[in-house]
Amino acid sequence: MKNILNFVDANREEMLELWKTLVSIESGSYNKKGIDTIANKLKNILEAENFTIDILDFENAGAALIGKSKYEGNEKPICLTGHMDTVFKDGALEKNPFIIKEGKVYGPGVIDMKGGIVALVYAIKALNSINYKKRPIKIILIGDEEVGHANSNLSKVLPEEFKECCATFNLETGRIGNAIVTQRKGCASFILEVYGTAAHAGNDYEKGRNAILEIAHKIIDIQNLTNIKEGTTLNVGIVNGGTAGNVVPEYAKATIDVRFLKKDKLQEITEELEKIANKTYLEGTKTKIFCESIMHPMEVIAGTKELFETLRKTSLELGLDEPYEKTVGGGSDASYSTMVGVPALCGLGVQGKYQHTDKEYGNLESLFERTKLLAATILKL
Repeated sequence: MKNILNFVDANREEMLELWKTLVSIESGSYNKKGIDTIANKLKNILEAENFTIDILDFENAGAALIGKSKYEGNEKPICLTGHMDTVFKDGALEKNPFIIKEGKVYGPGVIDMKGGIVALVYAIKALNSINYKKRPIKIILIGDEEVGHANSNLSKVLPEEFKECCATFNLETGRIGNAIVTQRKGCASFILEVYGTAAHAGNDYEKGRNAILEIAHKIIDIQNLTNIKEGTTLNVGIVNGGTAGNVVPEYAKATIDVRFLKKDKLQEITEELEKIANKTYLEGTKTKIFCESIMHPMEVIAGTKELFETLRKTSLELGLDEPYEKTVGGGSDASYSTMVGVPALCGLGVQGKYQHTDKEYGNLESLFERTKLLAATILKL
């Protein structure tokens, strides 16, 4: 293990240079060119590390990179995963360039999750430096995670890619305080649409059927489905409707965010939402509802506790703070691992705060600590 640690320490400047390079390539979820550029750069790096790499290209989404180390044997691979896209629009880099200041590293996507990609790459390099051959390592890096794979078929591809593995480590943003994510809520987005009848609010008020009034009743019913105790929340986050103050609105639309801890809960919530949609408060209105996207929960399954315990003991052996388990509300692609029975740990990337904002920063030293922890944990599996 000492040689792994020494390798990371000897390559600190090189790691920082790759971190800067990745952050300096704008790769918002709709910037296909930027995402594809990162995918091809990483392909070249990993092929030099004895990996076979495939690039999956999509017309309206950034590429995905899937690869595996060359290996002779029958052991199941260990999967390292993450995403190359960010939430930032083009131009964010000009206002917020990569910079290191007082032990913190700033820039768009610096921890969500380009720092994690650097840790992933250099954990592989460190293992290769000691000729690690115990198991193959599989890499899955995605170009449209932040938008839930809305414009690709990855929601179908990913379960098939994960199911051959024995364990998954997701290099998503690390938490300050050394929490390791062992469970994530699932997330579904629903669209509710109400159709009424337009009318002049002064001359023909009674002829109108107010779509906004109808959706207002339904919004209250939807919010009342929230059950904090069991980890289920519903949030109507966007409402649109109407054309002018003196017109009875004929159309209204609401976007609903649903979070849930167990996969089976989604069917129950869907049925309740359909009941609300089918109930009419204002005669003459019609309502439609449909699910726009789904990210399944990352659940604690057989093997999760053992995987965490290996990482916990390794962290202590390295002299790092003791990790603890955490459940979070945000989704990640690690959910596709647990849904096919492969235990996963998430949030193993660079530790920091304020991701998805222009204040996003990572703790510099955590890049090296997390790289060491990942490589050493893989060595002990």
